[in-house]
Amino acid sequence: MRVLMIEDDRDLAASLSWGLKAEGYVVDVADNGVDGLWKARETTPDVIILDVMLPAMDGYEVCRTLRGQGLWMPILMLTAMDQDLDHAEGLDSGADGYLAKPFSYPVLLAHLRSLTRRGLGARPAVLAAAGLVLDPAGRTVTRDGRDLGLTPREVSVLEHLLRRKGRVVSKSELLERCWDVNFDGGPSVVEVHVHRLRRKIETPGGPPVIETVRGGGYVVREDLP
Repeated sequence: MRVLMIEDDRDLAASLSWGLKAEGYVVDVADNGVDGLWKARETTPDVIILDVMLPAMDGYEVCRTLRGQGLWMPILMLTAMDQDLDHAEGLDSGADGYLAKPFSYPVLLAHLRSLTRRGLGARPAVLAAAGLVLDPAGRTVTRDGRDLGLTPREVSVLEHLLRRKGRVVSKSELLERCWDVNFDGGPSVVEVHVHRLRRKIETPGGPPVIETVRGGGYVVREDLP
């Protein structure tokens, strides 16, 4: 899942980015409103963390501009101004959630989980296929209650494929949505991760969970139970 963080406090942005990447999120960062607006248009993130007080263009204007252009990804607004009128202006500009500084990291994660569950179409509480259960909130994959021990990257790849069940997902799409924007590797890294993922999630004699489509990418079939 791709997160865009638009935050001019570089220490805060660095610490949040480190934590979110450890959770398996792909994180892009912008330190001013103009660059943030450009990245939001170009990368189409799944969710935006948006500070209010930004250089060049404040968070309210960034939010209003995105909504005016028909971009409806969930937006969580951050601010040090914890007043009712500030909350109202943030929500009226099109934000989906509001978090006052200082805040705890677990609360931020809970807000992100809530927003991404209800944003951009149906987001079920769990994703399932072929006896596997992926919990997007807990970032775990289990079979019969047993944790399969997937890495954060493997969880991200599997989640992306399960959310697009029945559709062929190209290697370039997986690179874009599951790897950092600064990653300079090629499609072969996707092949390696999918191979390792298959070894962990598929059972001998059972149906393949992830199928390779020659020249196309990978697909999780819709008819899997």
